[in-house]
Amino acid sequence: MQHFTTIRLRAAALLAGLALALSGCFMSPGKFTSELALTGQDSFTFSYEGEIFFLGLSKLALMGASSEEVFAPSECYNEETFEPRECTQDELDAQRAEWDAAAGERAAKAKKDAEMMKAIMGGIDPTDPKATEEMVRLLERQKGWNRVVHKGDGLFEVSYAVTGTLGHDFMFPTIEGFPATNPFVQMILRDGGQARINAPAFVFQNGDNPLGAMMGGMGSLAGLAAMGAAEQGAAGATNGETPPAIPGMPVLEGTFTIRTMAGMRILANNTDEGAAAAPGGGEVLRWDISPRTTQAPTALIAAGG
Repeated sequence: MQHFTTIRLRAAALLAGLALALSGCFMSPGKFTSELALTGQDSFTFSYEGEIFFLGLSKLALMGASSEEVFAPSECYNEETFEPRECTQDELDAQRAEWDAAAGERAAKAKKDAEMMKAIMGGIDPTDPKATEEMVRLLERQKGWNRVVHKGDGLFEVSYAVTGTLGHDFMFPTIEGFPATNPFVQMILRDGGQARINAPAFVFQNGDNPLGAMMGGMGSLAGLAAMGAAEQGAAGATNGETPPAIPGMPVLEGTFTIRTMAGMRILANNTDEGAAAAPGGGEVLRWDISPRTTQAPTALIAAGG
């Protein structure tokens, strides 16, 4: 039971951070294939095929939100040895009285957190039974979202493709009403026809993530899943039980590809093997993303113009 309580507390901590900061990893990729192609000095295409996990629509969110609804007595300790001991009835009664006295404060905090989570979710109330249907409608009415299917527990299968010009920066995903703080892929244009491409969500660990400290340095929701799984695995090994999986958490696994046309120069990148020649000219950069990935894909390209 202790390992399960730990997971619940970590879920509650994650939600608290989201509610306070209105930023961080409230969306995460699962299994995916994504490509950004620079098709000309002033044009590009981008595609993302695969899973997107929304924390606020998952059982994990409900688990964190409800983690303090039931009274659970704290451990008592021997004042001399500091070893855990069984609590006396008077101590249990005092703890229960303190818990009951704080009921109003907990209710007010829960209401505030729910309102802030709704703001994170673009006005969608995560507690509404029709929240996932509303999310599907929200995405499908935006350009590029060609297919959106809810697979259950906050996990969506999507097909996204868009063509654009290099007259402005680009970020995916961009969702109406959502804070623009959780990009999977971003392309930032520089003077001189250069484009900096980053994929901050395609990484298991990333110390630059704003929630990195709270999540033990893990930069994606997949980090929380693995952290919990490790703890559950240790507990399961001790108790001889098969540890339960954290509900709804996706596996971070996929490929991200950047393609350039002939005449463009790749000035910098952090692939393992560097650029490969593409049929018909140009070059290809490819990253294989897995739970072992520790560096977010990045490249600097001179597109011309």
